[in-house]
Amino acid sequence: MFNSAWNMICDEHRSLAAVVQGLRHLVEECRRDSTTPDFKLLRAIVFYLDEFPQKLHHPKEDAYLFARLMDRTRAADGLIAELREQHASGSRYVEALHATLAAFEANEAKGLDAFSVAVDRFADDILRHMALEESALLPLASRHLTGADWVEIGAAFGENGDPRFVADADQAYADLFRRLVNLASPTATDAAGAGKKRRGRPDESRPTPGGHAAD
Repeated sequence: MFNSAWNMICDEHRSLAAVVQGLRHLVEECRRDSTTPDFKLLRAIVFYLDEFPQKLHHPKEDAYLFARLMDRTRAADGLIAELREQHASGSRYVEALHATLAAFEANEAKGLDAFSVAVDRFADDILRHMALEESALLPLASRHLTGADWVEIGAAFGENGDPRFVADADQAYADLFRRLVNLASPTATDAAGAGKKRRGRPDESRPTPGGHAAD
């Protein structure tokens, strides 16, 4: 369950990175070509960036991953405090996305400029946040959490379902996600950083939790 839970978290990061980089590409395309964007698509993306990371992914990190790690060691306290502050700032950046997109769609002066700034701030923040979790927090968790902890964490994240646009198995949303992945560069979908060995055989150099063999 250790590797299963680890991979679920990193897969959610990868899906988030693909959506974020796809959004950046759409904004850059709009600025470059001076075209009217697909506002329905932009609203769907911003809705996703509000709903999934802010209301599912981050709360479960707080309630399960962070909480269990703080139960096991004090070594992660400073890092967890930093990550929780980033969760809070992420909510503020999402509010800015909603506000600036509404202004852009209403054709307000410099609406695209303001939305572009909001997108870059949100993207930089969440990509940096996910990279920090994968490079620093998850290795700490692998050393200190028990097998039972990972079972609990895996069960919690497993309830999230597919972290893309397909929560209701809606083909239109699945198509949106594929479009965003295609827009993102090949490296963008791995932009969370540290988890380049997420698929297939687990990294044998990765510590196992609490001295137990990895599942």
